[in-house]
Amino acid sequence: MKQQPSLSKLFQAPFAHRKSYRWFPVVGMVLAVALLAAFRTAPDPKEAILQRIKPPVIPNRQFNITQFKSASANGTNWKPAFDKAMQQAKKSKGGRIVVPAGTYKINGPIHFQSNTELHLQEGAVLVFSAEADHYLPVVKTTWEGTFLYNYSPFIYGYQLKNVAITGKGTIKAEDAQRWAKWRAQQKPAQDESRAMNHQRVPIEKRVFGKGRFLRPQLIQFFECENILVEDIRIEDSPFWCIHPVLCRNVIVRGVQFNAHNLNNDGIDPEFTEDVLIENISFNNGDDNIAIKAGRDHDGRASKRSSQNIIIRNCRFMGLHGVVMGSEMSAGVRNVYIENSTFAGKLKRGLYLKSNADRGGEIAHIYASNIAFGEVEDLIMITSKYKNEGQGYQTDIHDIHFNNITCQKATGYGITVEGFADKKVRNLFFNGITIDTVNIPVSIVNAEQVELQNIWLGGKKSTASVE
Repeated sequence: MKQQPSLSKLFQAPFAHRKSYRWFPVVGMVLAVALLAAFRTAPDPKEAILQRIKPPVIPNRQFNITQFKSASANGTNWKPAFDKAMQQAKKSKGGRIVVPAGTYKINGPIHFQSNTELHLQEGAVLVFSAEADHYLPVVKTTWEGTFLYNYSPFIYGYQLKNVAITGKGTIKAEDAQRWAKWRAQQKPAQDESRAMNHQRVPIEKRVFGKGRFLRPQLIQFFECENILVEDIRIEDSPFWCIHPVLCRNVIVRGVQFNAHNLNNDGIDPEFTEDVLIENISFNNGDDNIAIKAGRDHDGRASKRSSQNIIIRNCRFMGLHGVVMGSEMSAGVRNVYIENSTFAGKLKRGLYLKSNADRGGEIAHIYASNIAFGEVEDLIMITSKYKNEGQGYQTDIHDIHFNNITCQKATGYGITVEGFADKKVRNLFFNGITIDTVNIPVSIVNAEQVELQNIWLGGKKSTASVE
């Protein structure tokens, strides 16, 4: 019978021939170097986002809008011509609709088709009618974060792929002041839409439109993929200017705004991911960029965060520079704002806002290398916007501000306000410089706050956190 080795011999056996293990230190060193290299080459989250964002693919086929001039009522209404051009593009499985220099009055919306580019040559001006009835029948949309049916946006696309608006032309509303007057009449419909949201009324029953005074957006793509808006000029709009909703893979580049009507936000991505906003010149009557993700129950039920958004090389001017909220109930996360400056005054530079009706989170926000001129408040983070709501406090956390400069803040330099039982947390401020400031820092109901290299009013600042 073969004798079994003892336990002591079993433990000794692997080391019986010690010369065979003389390479262990070398192997260990090689493995260590390989691991360090792996960490160094680990993908940068921002670069991973950029790699996913691609321009739409448009077939190499061209249609000139003048081919359809016979449908334009002798040039007094180009809507039928644009409708025919879009239908021709659909029939041909896509292409580029070219609009030469000239003014085109359009009595109603342009509804996009997939695989289609609308190219406005320099000097082309699209002027959309101020007659509300021209934007009926209603379409599925959102209004201030609530899903409903309302007047069609001026340019609208629903469940499309590969769409683009390009060129040096201009898009504007006719008689902007007529649309502005709607704001004074909107409250009954606004309150009703919010009640429907809270009461979980089916979206199909939320029909607004005629007589309800909820202003339409200028450009809205709804549930679309692969979107490009590039180089155009946008003037006064009835409401928000560029509003992608439930979209993926969006590029807005080189756009110029001169939009001063009421609530003329520049770009409002909502429930939207993988977004690049770059080289934009803002001059808006409201927020330059406002990242949204739905209001209250509608937002929380959708579970579609706005995320993976890069904002860079922009020039801010208007009400607020970059905003998250306040309609953000599905969450806003992974936002990078960088290498941007100011073109004029702002009320607030960087503004994160929510309240106790919203829920969700604002998280992993990175702002770096941004210069502001004169503002009221440079950086504001609040969980108590308008002191509204209860039961759904937002989790605001992991916010990073690095190398932010400002010439003058007439209000606050840095102000943070959370709830005593839901504190804003994990805030990092590094390299914040304000030449002249009224109230340097106010931080209430926040925790794990780090302030380094903070220079306010020419003095290095220390701040208490309550």
